[in-house]
Amino acid sequence: MSDSDRRESSPLLGASQQEERALARHGLMDRVFKNGTGALAVLVLVLLGGIMLSLLISAWPALVSYGGQFFTENRWAPNQQVFGALPAIYGTLITSLIAVVIAVPVSFGIAIFLTELCPAVLRRPLGVTVELLAGIPSIIYGMWGVLVLAPLLQWLSPITFPTGTGLLTAGIILAVMIIPFITATARDVMNTVPAVLRESAYGVGCTTWEVVRSVVLPSIRAGLVGGIILGLGRALGETMAVTFVIGNNLFFSPTLTGQGTSIAALIATQFNEATGVQRSALLALGLILFLITFAVLACARLMLKRMQRRMP
Repeated sequence: MSDSDRRESSPLLGASQQEERALARHGLMDRVFKNGTGALAVLVLVLLGGIMLSLLISAWPALVSYGGQFFTENRWAPNQQVFGALPAIYGTLITSLIAVVIAVPVSFGIAIFLTELCPAVLRRPLGVTVELLAGIPSIIYGMWGVLVLAPLLQWLSPITFPTGTGLLTAGIILAVMIIPFITATARDVMNTVPAVLRESAYGVGCTTWEVVRSVVLPSIRAGLVGGIILGLGRALGETMAVTFVIGNNLFFSPTLTGQGTSIAALIATQFNEATGVQRSALLALGLILFLITFAVLACARLMLKRMQRRMP
């Protein structure tokens, strides 16, 4: 009997060969998928390194020319070839800090209401409404700040806010902008808490506040920190809304209500017309903002690791 006759007369042997071919094909697909996803991950790191390297090369002339004075000079005066990053760095950090201080309690309050107290019929409409705030263009927030918020602050306190614009105004605008991001993250992680934990707490007589404080929040601390960092990263890099209301004062003013500038706003207003050392100085500001954002994310990562180690 020939080999072909044996294969035709042995269906079990043919089925075994088909299984081997299928396994080989699936193994090839798995290898392609693994290598492809790995290549994409490496590509992200390469792009990140390329961005940082290009910023460093472009900023190098300004960093060499001014040295440490670039970080300590308290004014930015292109007409006098004086470039100090201190006003922009201070404005970026203080407005982001104001935004986080205002947005975090408001966001957590909204998330707690949506997950624990809101009637079921209103839960979805209110949640969608909050999420829609994240889709509003930043320039709309800036226009709202100029037309509504700044005049309101000027009316409430004409001595503190003579023009209505300043660092505090920018911080309030940023707080409104990052509330949807923190709220959405907090709500999602709160929904991951098993219902049996809540029911057990209510069963022993706990109030809603006690359930939230002692059961819900301790079990989702890492997720809440992640939401805060997401909002902070959004605030650090915001450009248009801040440009409208921060006042664009290029001199260092260590106050909360005075006018100032931020790194993103300063780059946006001067980059198109900048040449030579001024352009290099603006790119150095971009490098500083990149490093600040990276440092914030790295600190958040370390904090999350420490929190996870402490969790039982």
